[in-house]
Order: sequence, then structure tokens, then C-alpha cells
Amino acid sequence: MSTSSPEAVKKLLENMQTDLRSLSMECKKKFPPVKEAAESGIVKIKTIAARNSDILATLKENSSEVVQPFLMGCGTKEPKITQLCLAAIQRLMSHEVVSEAAAGNIINMLWQLMENGLEELKLLQTVLVLLTTNTVVHDQVLSKAIVLCFRLHFTKDNITNNTAAATVRQVVTVVFERMVAEDERFKDIVDQPPPVQGNTNRRSVSTLRPSAKDAYMLFQDLCQLVNADAPYWLVGMTEMTRTFGLELLESVLNDFPRVFLQHQEFSFLLKERVCPLIIKLFSPNIKFRQGNSSAASPAPVEKPYFPICMRLLRVVSVLIKHFYSLLVTECEIFLSLLVKFLDGEKPQWLRAVAVESVHRLCVQPHLLRSFCLSYDMKQHSTKVFRDIVNALGSFIQSLFIVLNTGNPAATNTSTGGSGAQGAAQGAAQGGPGAGGQGGSLTTQAAFEYRGTWIPLMTVSVQGSAKATYLEMLDKVEPPSIPEGYAMSVAFSALLDLVRGITSMIERALAKEEEEAAVCREANPDQNTQLEPGAHLVWEEMVSACWCGLLAALSLLLDASTDETATESILKAELTVAALCGRLGLVTPRDAFITAICKASLPPHYALTVLSSNTANLNKAYSIQGQSVQIISSSSESHQQVVAVGQPLSVQPQGTVVLTAKNIQCMRTLLNLAHCHGVVLGTSWQLVLATLQHLVWILGLKPGVGGALKPGRAVEGPSTVLTTAVMTDLPVISNILSRLFESSQYLDDVSLHHLINALCSLSLEAVEMAYGTNKEPSLFAVAKLLETGLVNMDRIEILWRPLTGHLLEVCQHPNARMREWGAEAVTSLIKAGLAYKHNPPLAQNQRLQLLLLNPLKELSNVLHADIRQKQLESVLQILQSQGDSLGPGWPLVLGVIGAIRNDQGESLIRTAFQCLQLVVTDFLPTMPCACLQIVVDVAGSFGLQNQELNISLTSIGLLWNISDYFFQRGEAITQELEREEAALQKQAQEKGEPLNRPFHPAPPFDCLWLCLYAKLGQLCVDPRPAVRKSAGQTMFSTIAAHGTLLQQPTWHIVVWKVLFHLLDCVRKSSTTADKEKIESGGGNILIHHSRDTAEKQWAETWVLTLAGVARIFNTRRYLLQQLGDYFKAWEVLLDHIQSAALSKNSEVSLAALKSFQEILQITTPVKDSAMPTDALAAMGVPPVLIDPLSAPGPGRPLLRSDSMLERLTSYNGAELQAPPPGEESALEDAALWWSAWNTWYRTGTDSTRPPSGRTGTDRPSFVPSQPFLTALVQIFPALYQHIKTGFSMEDLRKLGVILHGAVSIPISSDASPFILPSYTEAVLTSLQEAVLTALDVLQKAICVGPENLQVMYPAIFEQLLLFVEFSCKPPQYGKMETKHVANAKYNQAEWVALNYVPFAERSLEVVVDLYHKTACHKAVIDEKVLQNIIKTLRMPLGLKYGCPSESTWKLAVSSLLKVLSTGLPVARQHASSRKFDTMWPELANAFKDFLFTKSTPPDNVSIQEFQKNEAIDVEVVQLISTEILPFAIFIPKDFVGQIMAMLNKGSIHSQSSSFTEAEVDVRMREEFSKVCFETLLQFSFSNKVSTPQEGYISRMALSVLLKRSQDVLRRYVDDERLSGRCPLPRQQVTEIIFVLKAISTLMDSLKKTQPENVDGTTWAQVIALYPTLVECITCSSSEVSSALKEAMGPFKDFMQPPVSRVQNGES
Repeated sequence: MSTSSPEAVKKLLENMQTDLRSLSMECKKKFPPVKEAAESGIVKIKTIAARNSDILATLKENSSEVVQPFLMGCGTKEPKITQLCLAAIQRLMSHEVVSEAAAGNIINMLWQLMENGLEELKLLQTVLVLLTTNTVVHDQVLSKAIVLCFRLHFTKDNITNNTAAATVRQVVTVVFERMVAEDERFKDIVDQPPPVQGNTNRRSVSTLRPSAKDAYMLFQDLCQLVNADAPYWLVGMTEMTRTFGLELLESVLNDFPRVFLQHQEFSFLLKERVCPLIIKLFSPNIKFRQGNSSAASPAPVEKPYFPICMRLLRVVSVLIKHFYSLLVTECEIFLSLLVKFLDGEKPQWLRAVAVESVHRLCVQPHLLRSFCLSYDMKQHSTKVFRDIVNALGSFIQSLFIVLNTGNPAATNTSTGGSGAQGAAQGAAQGGPGAGGQGGSLTTQAAFEYRGTWIPLMTVSVQGSAKATYLEMLDKVEPPSIPEGYAMSVAFSALLDLVRGITSMIERALAKEEEEAAVCREANPDQNTQLEPGAHLVWEEMVSACWCGLLAALSLLLDASTDETATESILKAELTVAALCGRLGLVTPRDAFITAICKASLPPHYALTVLSSNTANLNKAYSIQGQSVQIISSSSESHQQVVAVGQPLSVQPQGTVVLTAKNIQCMRTLLNLAHCHGVVLGTSWQLVLATLQHLVWILGLKPGVGGALKPGRAVEGPSTVLTTAVMTDLPVISNILSRLFESSQYLDDVSLHHLINALCSLSLEAVEMAYGTNKEPSLFAVAKLLETGLVNMDRIEILWRPLTGHLLEVCQHPNARMREWGAEAVTSLIKAGLAYKHNPPLAQNQRLQLLLLNPLKELSNVLHADIRQKQLESVLQILQSQGDSLGPGWPLVLGVIGAIRNDQGESLIRTAFQCLQLVVTDFLPTMPCACLQIVVDVAGSFGLQNQELNISLTSIGLLWNISDYFFQRGEAITQELEREEAALQKQAQEKGEPLNRPFHPAPPFDCLWLCLYAKLGQLCVDPRPAVRKSAGQTMFSTIAAHGTLLQQPTWHIVVWKVLFHLLDCVRKSSTTADKEKIESGGGNILIHHSRDTAEKQWAETWVLTLAGVARIFNTRRYLLQQLGDYFKAWEVLLDHIQSAALSKNSEVSLAALKSFQEILQITTPVKDSAMPTDALAAMGVPPVLIDPLSAPGPGRPLLRSDSMLERLTSYNGAELQAPPPGEESALEDAALWWSAWNTWYRTGTDSTRPPSGRTGTDRPSFVPSQPFLTALVQIFPALYQHIKTGFSMEDLRKLGVILHGAVSIPISSDASPFILPSYTEAVLTSLQEAVLTALDVLQKAICVGPENLQVMYPAIFEQLLLFVEFSCKPPQYGKMETKHVANAKYNQAEWVALNYVPFAERSLEVVVDLYHKTACHKAVIDEKVLQNIIKTLRMPLGLKYGCPSESTWKLAVSSLLKVLSTGLPVARQHASSRKFDTMWPELANAFKDFLFTKSTPPDNVSIQEFQKNEAIDVEVVQLISTEILPFAIFIPKDFVGQIMAMLNKGSIHSQSSSFTEAEVDVRMREEFSKVCFETLLQFSFSNKVSTPQEGYISRMALSVLLKRSQDVLRRYVDDERLSGRCPLPRQQVTEIIFVLKAISTLMDSLKKTQPENVDGTTWAQVIALYPTLVECITCSSSEVSSALKEAMGPFKDFMQPPVSRVQNGES
């Protein structure tokens, strides 16, 4: 409810009336006048209320009267009344119904009360209400009111004093507020300019308005009072304190600055009164120097007084803050004073308040800027701004230098120790020493430097200067300043100063740039130049302050033990450095960067860049006569050690220690480089050098792409990292990488600065790494790489300096150094090629060649590891960009091909991988002109001698290349011909001939010839494996792709390539060294077949010959058209013959295989129809005969399984071939007979036995079995072509060779391979081949014309010769051979073959052939049968004496077969007497066999014996069926001999060698029985042809019976004599045989017609009976059983049989 509302007015009137009534009541007795006045007052009020509408206004007009009763009441000095009256007066005042006059009266009345000391608080309240509710009080009244308050301030009562002080403050404020309000009211009215103030009377301030005038007078008197002068206006002041006065002055100045700035009169006061006053008051402080006495000792006169001093500083702060522009000179003085107060000799508290004041300035950057403009930039002026900063710096330094005795750190440092342990202990216990700061366990933020420990407190929020001591207005005594307070404030001040200035300048710069950008957009042509004024100020500011800042910050950084504080300091240094960079102030920029760099490194770390820089800085910057030291690090910094590592230096030193703070600084450094790289310019050098050292100490090593990864140095076992730093490392390395990644945002100039810095760093590292094998620093190289990689989009501008430098690094002797140089170059090249440039590389060949060029340059480096790297990168380039190399191919191929033999195998291996990749993947993408380079490069890999496998594989590549030529023939031909045409044209223009190898041939053929020439070179390489591979490849290539060549080119191939190669190889082989090569280097064993150079060349000769032969075979049709084919054929045969007769068995054998190959040529069909060609085109070389593969027929070719099949296939082929012309047939015949002659010469020379006796010495040369086999195997093929002209003479020649071949022994060391174990009866391949040759002949004769059949006997003769070998092995010259079973494999001796199987097979052939040809005239005429029997006599006669048991068995069976065929023929031709000589032979053969002189071996088993007996029986049966019945056709003597034999056989012959148990079996019972039966059969036959025969048989019987009689008798006698002793076993056996013979005879007699038995025989038989009876007594059970059997049949003869007459004959 407002005071003027009707309700409020009504209330006021009621209240007033109530008050007056109360007053009248109170004063009724004692003060009647007052009572009356009160009552009249009531009336007055009522009247006013009744008569007036505006009651309040009327009240105000009459206020003097209305107030009067109350004033009188106060005059009574009665407390109760006084209180009542003051309350009423206040109520009136609050309703603003007091006029000026009334107010005067009230003030006077209050003054009296004051003088009487009554109601003091009420008084103050009333004054306050009066002055605040309205503005009626002015001038003298006002001054009186104010004085009244001042007077109350100095009473004895504390409460009153304080209330009065507060009231005074409020009243002073009110006075000035009125003035401000007044100004507001009149602000639109333009004032007359005030007259110049010339008058000295300060009271007449005529120009001011009332409120202003009051304010002016008040302020002026306050100055007077503080100055201890009498006031002009405040009359009646009795006492005043300076402190209070200064507080009031300060509050006015601080609260109403506009008053002083707008009104000249007030400005004048400031200048004339306030400033001199302050300067005067400051004087004790300025003069005072603190002695050694402590603060408690009696002070000298004029000692600085804390309350005043502190208030003065507050006033100064206000003056500077608000009135700096007015008081330029005065402020200069104040600031200088302020700086002086920071002096070390001033009292602690003074310095503390001074530093607080400075802090207040530091948070006002614009003010600082003004200082700089007004003082530092003016000539002859104090450099105030610089001084302030320097003073702060000195102040901070002084705090460390002054040894404060109260500081426990000073006394306790010793206990903490200065080592890292001590530091850790100290830190843990809250201070450097164990007892420091009460040993609390929380670490307190603090600074510590050289034993001085200063804690750090939080003094104010960042950016605001909240003071502590400047606010201590109630203290009279100087307070004690806690340790570290001043430092903390100074520290905050520094940071705020930096923060303020930098942010101010940064903002301005940003704004400027924006404006510039806008201008550029508006008119792009105009180059906007900003006015330099602003920049000058900023530069001056920075120039003025950087030294002091750097000095202070470096020191603080060094002393800081708190991470946050350190962070702040580093941030400050960083911002200043960046700012200097932006402003282009190089020296300060470098100085700050150096400081950060130094802080990052361990103390006293020798780093040249930094030292030289510091030297420049230390040209002492003096501050107030002291030189500011940029303090070097203190070694005793109590910091947590996080890493121990090796310093990066030439000489090995001890380890260095990195602390957590170092790492923190390092991060700042990274931050600086990362965010402010653009402004670093030349100081990149410092930054990077430092980072390089840190990275080194921390052991970060570069990884892929140049990023640094934690890795331990090999030589730095002393490097130790704590877990704290281990977790930090990845972060640091990450920031490091980001730093260089951000180089992509630098402009070109900054980028060049960066590259230059890195290059010069790298050069230093290179210098340092000379002559030491220590790990070098790779930082610069790695970072050059990283920078290059991220700036690929503008790579051209930095490519040359970058790669130029890196190529130098690649030449460095230190391996690790150059390894990284190479890593960098190659990575850059790879990245450059992979980068998506605009335009793409394909359209920017210049750039592509620029990028590839360093790759080529690397070829000039001699170090293998660099070349390795180069080649690895070529490999990667090929893998990733191979398709798009285009014009870069020659360069890349050049790099791949730049290999030398001295380079070591791993290099060659890598280069070769590249080549392999090129050949497998990129031949289609490269220009065809490069193909020849590819062939050359591949060839050079073949010829290098470091790595055999590569030589071999490169030959494989040549094959692949040839394949490619073949597949892409047409395309390549077209492109090459286009190019050829262009070259031809150029050559014509220059008038020179076209220079290219194999010129006349077309370009595509030339490509082939280059390929063949390369392969030809490789075919005569010194290494056997290379020759082998090259030969195979060359021939395969010619075979597969020869069709592409034009005919004239073939002529070159045959004579210049193939025959030339054969000549070279033959020459090398015949002259090769026969010395044994020990192992092939390392631990490779060489097989004995390759252990001399000669043997190795032999292999090459083999391969070459086979290859050429194959080409002649497969390409015969093509070659025959060349014109000189017969000549070439002769040359080839000559080569074959010389190879076949070579003393190397391998060569000779292979020559024959080649011979076979060319003989397997059928009449030429068109090339494509040739099966061999198809195989060769598929790359399958035909498999040649391998005689070692298996016993049995050799396998000469893939497509035929045996010689016979092969021959039939020839015949088949001949049937299909087109009929050749007469001429070609003749030419063919010439070719074949030329071949036969070669064969015959070869065969004769090789099988001729050595002359003279060689004894046990090795003969000069004995051909091997496989050779002979192959030689013989050639014949059938050859024969097919020459059979038409093959004569008996030729057959004879053949026979000689075959016989010679079979007779040749083998050396014992080869025998295990050629001969199976002796017991197995198998043919050797040679023997089989010999038989096959004869077989072919025989078949040919068989189907041939009649005249050929005369050759049959010759064949039989040859075969029978072979059959004899079974018992009588052939001799080879006069060589001694051992029997195979006795040969020792390890001795050098010759072993005769096991000819048995061969002889047996020959025998089978003979039987077979005889079976077919027995009736042929030539066979009968030449007595073939007789020869056969004669030959068989030997094995038959030897029987058990044969080398092999199978021989005689086969001989028997063969004899039986031959006889079964031959006897009928013989009987047929009996009359012609052609067989007469045969019969005696036959009889002898039977006799020799059936009654052999040889004894069976002991180990023959019973079963075996029985089988053998069965064979004997078979012979007897043959005699009984085939000979005896036909006795009429057979000579008599023969039959006689037969009967004699049978007779002999029928008598048991006992062999004494048997064991007794077997005797009964071994006596050939069965045989005897059969002989006997046969004998009997023919003896008793009624058809006895001649009496002689009957006589023979009768005689035989009687001899038999007589012998039986004798044996029986002798037995009976011996039995009696022996008594109980048993007879010898032999005798028992004999008797048993006799008994069995008797029983057999009886059986026979039974079966025979009785007429055929002679009477004497019967008599002899019966005469045996008694003797048999006598034997009955024998004790042997075996004899008894035999006796039983013998006596049984006699029952039939108990009565003589009745003779019957039959057919008239008895």
C-alpha cells in the first residue's frame, strides 16, 4: 500500500493524532507547554483533514507547525518521550510530509540530542530516514546531518560506533546517488561550459547544481579530513580517522566513477587533491626497508601502517581501474610504487597486498594494453607494463631465493635425500622431508626449488582477482601471511596476465581475419592491408612482457611439484609461444619453445639446438638492475621418476631419467606442434629435435608408415619404464602421429619449414650415426615418411627434397639408418603410386615417372639391405599397381634386372619374385617392346651364380614367356610390326640401318630367336642343373611353339642354335675335368654318378642330343623341306655315333635312345598328325627307354607296351601313311641305310672284346647292360625300314653283335641292379632284347618270301649258342669273371651274368620255332634237329651238375617236345639218310640223362626226388611209345642201346649217400618198375622182330633173377650170425628191394602172355621159392612184410599151368 493512497493517508492522520494524544498524556504533569502544543497539534491536523483535498501536500506546507510538538517533546530529554517523538517524526518523514524548514529544525533538535548523548541509535536511524526518503535536505543542513553521524561514530559505545560508520557510508552514498539522479534529470539540457577554474576558493563551486554541489563539498572535505586538514563544509567535526576516510574515498571512487569522469570539477579534485594525498601517504612505505628484526620488535618512526597502506592500495587499484585515462602521469607513479612494494626488503604483508593489487591489474587485459600504449610505447617514458611483468617475475624468484627461517623445508631437506627415492618419500609425506607439513599423507600442491619449499594455495577463481588481505579492513596489526600465499597470488596473476593478453589479442586477430575475408569476398582484386597500429601495440606488449614471463614461468615450471600447476604453466608458455608465432616475433617464440623443450628433457641434458638458443636469450634482460636469469633446471626436483633411458648422443653415456613432469611437458610440446604448426616456422627445428630425443629416451621405435611404437632398443638394457608411462606411451605415439598427420592442413610454406627441419634433424642423426654401430635415431626419417604420406595430394612440391634426402640416408653405413631410409623412400613411392591423384597417374605420366625415379636411383646403392627393400617394394608395387605401370615398365624391369653376382642370394631371390610376378600376371599389360627386356632379365637371372634354384626357376619363366608369346602371337606380331615400321622410318630418316638382333627375320621371330639364344647360353652354363633345365626348356619350347616360326627361321634354328649347341656340348664334355668333386658345398652330397665335371657334362650331352633328336623326329616333315636335310641327318647321326661310343655309359646309352627316337619316325605325315608332337606340345617329354625300371621288356615310349606291339604299330602306321613318291622313298632308303651303318659301326665297336689279358685290372671300357640293351632294341625298329635289303651277310653281322653283347659281363657294383637275386630266374633286359631281335627276324622270315627262309638255320644256330650258355657261360675276351653268386658287390670285379634264364628262354624259343619249322627244307638240310639234341646233351648229361636245376628239367621237357615233333619227320626222311647222324646223338643223350654221373644234392626232399623220378619215367615212356614200336624205321644199334639201357634201369641201383630212412624211396623204385615193365613188355612180346631182341630181354631176366638169389642167400646167412644184433640198415634195405623186385616180376609175368615167357625163366623163378621160405625167420618186421608180398603171388604157380595150343604155335 503506497504512502499516498487514501487508506494510507487516513492511517497516517489517525497515527499522528494517536501520537499527539500519547505525547499530551506523557507531558501532562511535567511539561505543560508540550501538552498544550500537542493538543493544538491535534486540532490543527483535524482542521487540515477536514478542509483540504490533498491532505499530504497541505501537511507538508504546515509541517513546521505539525512537527513542533514533537521537537518540543524531544527537548524534554525524557527517554520515553524522546523515543515517542522520534518515532512520530520518522513516520512523518517516511510519508514525505517534511518541508525543508522542518527538516532543518529536526536536524537542529537531533544535534542537541547528540550533544547530550541521548538516544544515539535512534538519532542515526532518524537521520538516515530523513536523508533517504526525500531530497529536501541540502547544503548546510545536510552537512550538519553528516557531521552528526561522524560525531556519533566516535563515541565510546561500540555498537553506536559501528552503526554510525554504516550510516556515514550510507549517507555518503546517498549524497552521490542524488547527484547521479540529478544528472539524469538534466542530461538533455546542454550546460553552459563552465568557466575555467581559476579561483582558489574551493567553496564557491557556482556552476554545480545543488546535489552535485553537496557531493563536491562532501568529497572535498573527505580529502581534507584524510589529509588531517580542517573541513570546509563539514563544520563541527571533532575527530576523524584516516582509515575511515580512505575507505569512504575508495567507496565513492569505486561506486561513482562517472561523476568524476563527467564533471570537470570532480576531475580536478581527483588530480589536485586525491593523487597528491595518496602519494604523500605512501611515503612511509616507500622509504621503509625491512631490517633483520622480527615484526614484534619496537618499530622505528614512520613504520608502514598496515590499515592505511592496505587502504591506499585499494584506492590506487580503483584509481587505476577507473581513472587511468584521466590520471596518466599519476598512474605511472602509482604503478611504479606498486612495483617497488614487491621488493624483497619490504615487509611480508606489504608485499602480499601489493601482489594482490598487481593481480587485480593482471585480470584486466585492456587496461594492460592501455599501459603499454601510454607508457611502454612512448619515448622517454617508464616501461610500466614491462616493469610490472618483470616485477612479478623478480618477486617469484625472490621468494625462492630468500631463505625463510620459518620454512620447515629449509631445515628438513636433508632428511628427504635428493635422489628419486627421497623425492617419492617426500611427496608421499606431504613435503620434501619426512616431517614436512606435519607429515600429512596427502601430497600438497607446491613449488620446490633448491631446498625452498613453497606450498600452493587456491587463491582465486581463474580470471578474477579475489584478494584476501586487501579485504582485511578490520585489522589494525599486519596479519601473518601464510607461507606460499604470496607465491600463489603471484602465480595466479601471471597466469591471468598471459590468459588475458593472449585471448584479447587472439580475439582481435580473429576478428581482423574475418573482416579481411569479407573484404576479399567483396572485392577480390584489392589486396586489403590492415592498419598496422593495432599490431604494433600487440607486438610491443609481447616484446615487453615475454622476458619476464619466460623467466618466471620457467622457474615455476622447474619448481612445480603439482601436475595441475605444471599444466597451467605449460599452457601459459604454449599460448605465448603460439601468439608470438602468429605475430611473427621469432625470438620470443623460439625462447618459449626452447623453455618447453628444455623442460621436456632430463635436467642438464646436452642438446645443442637448445643450448645455442638459450645462449642468445641470456644476453641478460635486466629488471630493475637485477639480471633475470632464465634459471636452469634444478637437479633436485622432487619428481616422480617414470622412465629411465639412454641419452641420444655420439659417446655412450650413462642413463638419464624422465619424470612425470617431463612427459607432461612433452605432451604440451606435441600439443603446440599439433595446434600451432602453422606459426612455428623455423622453430620446428627445436620442437622436432626435442621430440626426437624424448622418443629416443622412451624407446619408441618407428613402425609401419613411420608411426612410432613402443619398442626396446637393443643396446638399451638400462631402459626402464614404469607402468604409468607404459600406459601413456601409446597415447604419446598416437599424438605424435596425429601431429604429422595434421601437416596436411599446413600451408605450403609451413610445410616446407617442417620438411626442412626434419631433413636437417635427419642430417644430424646421420652425422651422429657415422662410425658407430649403435642404434641411430630414426625419428626424423620416420616422420619425413609420415609427413610425405599425409601430403600425397600435393606431393610434387615436396617430392624432390624429400626423396633426395632419403636417398642420401639410404647410402649410410649404419644398417638401421639406411634400412629406415629405404623404408621411407619405398613406402612413399608405393603410397604415391597408390594415391588417387587428380588427374590420375595414367594421364599424368610425368608424375608417374617422377614417383618411380627414386626407385631407380636405389639401384645405385651398393648396400644389399637397401636393394632388398627396393625389390620388396617393387614386388608390392607390382602386386598393387602392376596393371597401370604403362610407360614405367622399362624403369621397373631395369630395377628388377639390376642384379649382380656379388649381391648375395636373398637379394636375387627377391628380385626374382618380382620377375615371377611380372611373368605370371603382367605380360599382357606391358608394351610389347618390353617383352624382349623381360626375356633378357629372365635370362640374366638364369645366368647369375648365387642361387641355383632361381637360375632353374627363371628357365621355367622363360618357358612361361614362350607360352605367352604362343598364345598372344597375333597381337604381339601386330604391335611389334607397327613399332618396327616406326623404327624403320626413323632409321631411314637418319640414314642408318635398323639395328636389331637377328635383323632380317621378322620381329616376332626375332623375339623367339632372342629367347632361344638366351636358352642356348644357359644350356652351356657351368652348373649342371641349369644346363639340364635350360636344355629341357629349350627343346620343349621348340617342340611346342616351333610351328609359329617361318621356314627360313627354322634354318637358323637348326644350324645356328641346335647344331651349334651340340658342338659346344660335345667339346665341353670331351674336355671336362675327371677330378672327383667333393661334396657340393655345404652339406649337399653329390651322387656318385655326378661326382665329376665330366659326368655332369655327360648329362648335358645326353639331354641336348635327345632334344635335337626329338626335334628331328617331330619336325621331320618341316625339316625335309629345308633342302639340306640329308646333310643335317648325317651330322646328327655322326653326333649320335660319337656319343654312343663315348666312354661315359650314360652318354652312350642316351645316344642310343636318341637313335631309337629318330628311328621311330614313320614315313612323314603332316606335322599335326604326329602323336609325339601332340605330347610335346602338352609339355610331356616322351619317356625314353628305362632299362632299370623293371625286369621284362623295356618301356621305350609312352605309347607302346612292348617291342612287338610297337612294331605292329609301325606297320599299322605304314599302312595309313600316304604312299610316298618314288624320290622320297629313295631318299628315305638312303637315310635308313645310313642309320644301319651307324648302328653296325656302333655295335661292332662297342661289343668287340678287349684284346690281351687284362688280369684283375679293370679293362679300359666295358659297355653297360642298359647300353647294350638299348643298342639291341634299336635293331627291330631299324630292321622295319631295311628289311627289304637285309641279306645273310647282314644277318651274320647282326649275330656277331648279338653274341658279343650277350657275352659282356657286368661290373659287380652294378650287378645288384641288373640282376635280381641269383635264385630268381629272370631275364635281363638285354637278353630279352636279343631274343626280341631274333624274334622279329624270325617273324619277318616267316611272312617273307621263300628266299628268306634260308636264314632259319642261322637263327637256330644263334639260339642254340645261347642255350649252351646255361652250362657253359660265354667268355668276353680274356677277362676273368666270377660267378654271380660269389661276387662281392663292393669289389671291382666283373661278374658273369646268370645266363640260365636266358638260355632257358632261348631253348623255349628253339622248341617253338622248331615246332613251326621242322618240315622246312633248310631246317632238315642243315641237321637242325641233330644240333638241338647235341646242344641238349650237355644239360641232360650234367643233370644235377647243371648250374640251375630248372635247366635239365627244361632240357628234358624240350627234348620230349622236340622229339615229338622231330621223330616223325626223321622217320619220314629215314630213306634220305639225312638223320642218320642224329640217332647216336639221341641214344647218348638218353644214356647221359637216365644214368647221370652227377649225384643229387643232399638237401633234396623226398617229394622232389619223386618228382625227378617221374621225369625219368616220362623218358622211358617216350621210348616205349615213340621209339620201340617203330623199331623197323630205326637203326638196329640204336634199338640195342635202348634195350641195354632199359635192362640197366630195371636193376635197382643203390645210392650209398642216402640216409637209411629214405633209402627205400631213393632207389628209384618206380623207374626200375617201369623199365622192367617195358623190358618185359618188349621181351615177352609175341612179335619179337629179331631173335637178338628176345635174347637181350631173356638175358636181362636171368641176370636179374640170379642177382636176387644171391642177395637173399647172403641175407639169411648174415641174419643167423648176427644173433640178437640187428643187421646194418643198408643190408636190410637191399633185401627189401630184392623182395619188391620179385613181386614186380611176378606181376609182370602174370600180365604177359604165358607163351612169351621162356621156360628157363620159369625155372629160375620157382627156384627162388625155397630161398624165400628160409627168410621167414628174419626179425625185421619190414623184411617180413615185403616177404609176404613176394611170396603171395607164388600161389598161382603151385601147379604148372596147362599149355594150350593157339593158332598153331606153342
